[in-house]
Amino acid sequence: MAAHESGMLWGRTASRLGWIRTLGTDLHAPLGQNRGPGRKRRHPPFGRILAGFCLIAIASFSLYSALLRDNLQKTPPVETAEKTTPPPAAVAEKPATNNQTGLTQVDPQSGADTHRIVTSDGSVVTMFSPNSRDGNGPVLINANQVGQDPRMAATPNDSLLEDSPFGKLPITAPSGLRPMDQYARPWSGARGTRVAIVVSGLGLSQTGTQRAIEKLPEEITLAFAATGNSLQRWMQEARRGGHEILLQVPFEPFDYPGNNPGPDTLLTSQPAAKNIEDLHKAMGEITNYTGVMNYLGGRFLSNADAMEPVMRDIGKRGLLFLDDGSSAQSKSGTVAKALEVPHAFADVQLDGELQQDAILKKLDELERIARRNGSAIGVAAAFDESVDAISKWSEEAAMRGIEIVAVSALADDPKHP
Repeated sequence: MAAHESGMLWGRTASRLGWIRTLGTDLHAPLGQNRGPGRKRRHPPFGRILAGFCLIAIASFSLYSALLRDNLQKTPPVETAEKTTPPPAAVAEKPATNNQTGLTQVDPQSGADTHRIVTSDGSVVTMFSPNSRDGNGPVLINANQVGQDPRMAATPNDSLLEDSPFGKLPITAPSGLRPMDQYARPWSGARGTRVAIVVSGLGLSQTGTQRAIEKLPEEITLAFAATGNSLQRWMQEARRGGHEILLQVPFEPFDYPGNNPGPDTLLTSQPAAKNIEDLHKAMGEITNYTGVMNYLGGRFLSNADAMEPVMRDIGKRGLLFLDDGSSAQSKSGTVAKALEVPHAFADVQLDGELQQDAILKKLDELERIARRNGSAIGVAAAFDESVDAISKWSEEAAMRGIEIVAVSALADDPKHP
C-alpha cells in the first residue's frame, strides 16, 4: 500500500515538474538563488493602452471618411438631375409627328383630357390637360364608368347643367357624358332575370314620400312629381339612400280638363314652344335625375306631332323617357326610336287594385314576364299598400335569382345597344 501511494506521489510530482518545464523554469538552479530582493509590483501599461485607443480611433475615422466620400460621389448633384429630367411642360408641348398616333380620352369623373401619343420607337407619351368645351376632336367615353360616387350622389355635376329662366336644366356635357349615365344606379352587368320597379308620385305627400324613401330598398327607382313640394330636399335624401330617380311631368289625358294633372300640363292644343317651356319649368324643379316619366297623358302620348319636339328636347339633354304603359295608344316608343332617344315602356301597372295581396299578385306576374323576356318593368304609386307590398316582394326576389335594377339599366339606348 505504501509503495502504491509513493507511486502516485511521484506521478503527481513528475506532472508538475513537466508543467514547470514547459514554462521554461530552470529546475537545476539552486532554490532561493537568482531571486531578487523582493517581488516588484507590476503596473498596467497605461501608455500602451492609450496608444492602442488612439490607433483604433484614427483607423475608424479614416474608414468613415472613405465611406462618406464614396457615397457623395455616387449621389448626382441637384443641377445634373434637373438637367437630365425634362419638366412636364416639355412633354406636354411635344408635338406629334407623322409617325405618331394619338387619341383623346375623357374621364367622366374628372373631366380631364388624357392624350397618349405613341412615338416611332414604341414609347408612350401621356399628356393631361383640362377638358375643352368646343366639342372638337375624337372623344372616347369609358362606358364602364356608369353611376356616381355614393358620397356625391346628392350633388349635381355642374358640367351637366345649364342656367335658364326656370332654374338649372340638364344637358349633355361637351365630352358626351349624359345625365342618364352620371346619375344611373350601377348594377351587376349579369344577363340574368332583371326587374325594374318604379314608384311614382313622390313629393305630393310629405309623409308618404318620407315613408317610401325610408322603407323601399335602394334598388327601387323613385319618380318625383314636378308639381310636388320640397323636391330638392327629397331628391337629396333619395340619392343618399342609393335610389335612381326620375322626373314625372304632367301630360294631357283623354278626359282633360275634367281630369287635370295640374299646372303647366303639356297639351296637344298648345304650340310646341309653349310645351317646351312647360317641360323646362318641370325640369328646373330638381337635379340628378336620369330621365322623364309621364304623369297621365293618354292623349298627348298618342299624338306624334305633339310628342316629337318634346321627345327631341329630352334626348338632346341626355335623358331617357319612361312610358308608364297606361295608354295602349301611346306612340312614345315609335317617336323615341326615330329620334334615337333612350326609352323604356312599363310592362305592368302594379297597383290598379289598391290591396297588398293584389299588388303581390301583380309583382308575381311581373316576375313571369321577366323570366320569359329576360327583363320587365313595373310601375306603382307611392301608396302605403304599394310600398309595403314592393318591400316584402323585393326581399324574396334575390333568393329566386331575380336582380332588381334601376330603370336606366333596362332602357333601350341607341347609343349603347
